[in-house]
Amino acid sequence: MTGAPREVPPVVDIRGLWTVFEGAGRRAVVHKDLDLQVMPGELVSLVGGSGTGKTVLLRQVLGLATPTRGTIEVLGRPVAELGREGASSRVGMLFQHGALFSAFSVLENIAFPLRELRTLPDALVREAAMVKLQMVGLKPQDADKMPADLSGGMVKRAALARALAMDPPLLLLDEPTAGLDPDSSDAFVDLLRALHRELQLTVIMVTHDLDTLFELSTRIAVLADQQVVVSGPPADVIGFDHPFVHDFFQGERGRRAMALLRDQPQPTQEV
Repeated sequence: MTGAPREVPPVVDIRGLWTVFEGAGRRAVVHKDLDLQVMPGELVSLVGGSGTGKTVLLRQVLGLATPTRGTIEVLGRPVAELGREGASSRVGMLFQHGALFSAFSVLENIAFPLRELRTLPDALVREAAMVKLQMVGLKPQDADKMPADLSGGMVKRAALARALAMDPPLLLLDEPTAGLDPDSSDAFVDLLRALHRELQLTVIMVTHDLDTLFELSTRIAVLADQQVVVSGPPADVIGFDHPFVHDFFQGERGRRAMALLRDQPQPTQEV
C-alpha cells in the first residue's frame, strides 16, 4: 500500500511578517501580516508601488534586515540560522547596480565568496570562478578587467556570476535589467531564462520592467496595502480588481507588454 504523496515544502516561507520603521517621532508600517510562499523551481516577481517594501523583503530573505515581527524560513530553516552559517552558500543576490568591488578585477569579484570560505586552494577558486564567468557569457579575457572598464551589461553579468559562485539553490534579483539598453536587457533576460531552466533555480525578482516581468515570471506577487494582495500566473494577476494592478498593467506600457504575453509561450516551472 502506498501512502499519500509527500507535500513539497516551500523554498521560502514568509508568514505574518511585519516591517515597521520608527524614528524622529514617526512610525511607518511597510508590511503588515504579509504571507508569501515560494515553491521549488518558481520564478516569482514582486511588484508594487514606491514604499511597498519590495527590496526590503529581499534583504530580509537574505538575512541583511530583520522583520519587526513574523517568520521567514529559507530551505526549511529560519533565515537567522542560515545567516550564521553563511547565507551566500544557499542564497545568491544580484543587487540593482551590481555592487562589484571597484578595487577588484572581474575574476576577483566572482571568486570573493569562494575565498571567504578559506578552505579551497587558490587554483581551485580561480578555476571555479572562470567557469562561472563563462557561464554568464563573459569571455576569458574579461577576467582581468576592472569594474570601471565594463559596460552596464557586463557589470550585471559579472555580478550574476558572483551571485552564483556558491551554486545557491535560491537566487534573488533586484531590478536585474535596470539601466540597460534594450538590446542588453533582452540578452540579459535570455541569460536569466536559460540559467533558471538549466540550473533549476528558484528565483525571487523585483522589477518594474513589464517586458522582463512577463518574459520571466512563472508567478507575480503584488505588494499593496502592506500585504500581498494577489499572487498568481501573470495572465491571472493582470485581471485582478485593485487600483495599483489596474494602473500598473493597464497603462500604455502594460498594454504593450500584455500583447507580448499573448504572443509568447508562458514560462514553465522547473521542479
